Amino acid sequence: MQLAVHEAQDLHELAMSCVNSITNMACFINQAQDAELKGLLQKHFPLHIQDYNMKADYLGNAQGASSTLQVPNLNPILQSYTSAPAAAIPVTPRTSVQQFNDREIATAYLLTLKRSGREYAWAAMEMSNPEIRTFLEKAFQMSSHHAYDVWQWMVKKGYYPLEAATPATMASLGSLYQKVQEPVMMH
Repeated sequence: MQLAVHEAQDLHELAMSCVNSITNMACFINQAQDAELKGLLQKHFPLHIQDYNMKADYLGNAQGASSTLQVPNLNPILQSYTSAPAAAIPVTPRTSVQQFNDREIATAYLLTLKRSGREYAWAAMEMSNPEIRTFLEKAFQMSSHHAYDVWQWMVKKGYYPLEAATPATMASLGSLYQKVQEPVMMH
């Protein structure tokens, strides 16, 4: 498969990011103490490997990728999307670490997913090859759905604050925007 130079460079950067993500996930799976968090990491891990392998195919195989990235469904489990079931627990960075705790694992993984999602979206917009563009769109969706899983776990544990916007905030913001009347189209 012939790539434009910017496509090859973007895939190279994204592949390096995958190396980092997969290596960190392997460590996190071994260090996670919470069974639910460990299960999320184990469930997500094979998709990150598939994502990496597809990048390796695009970069090193004239035929392109031999598979299609499997995008997991969005899995909402919180009862409310505007209020946390647990109060937010304060955190202070540790300066001497031998092993990550579950909060640190989830935070590192969530931030990695958010960053990679932005990178996938940005790179997809620059792809001239429709197959690679579609692959990166699916990779963004995978990152988004995985981030949602981890975010929900963090909210349940009190590691990520969540609260509803007040009616005053909604009224203030809502008053800024008025609907546009749909124009009559002329033929």
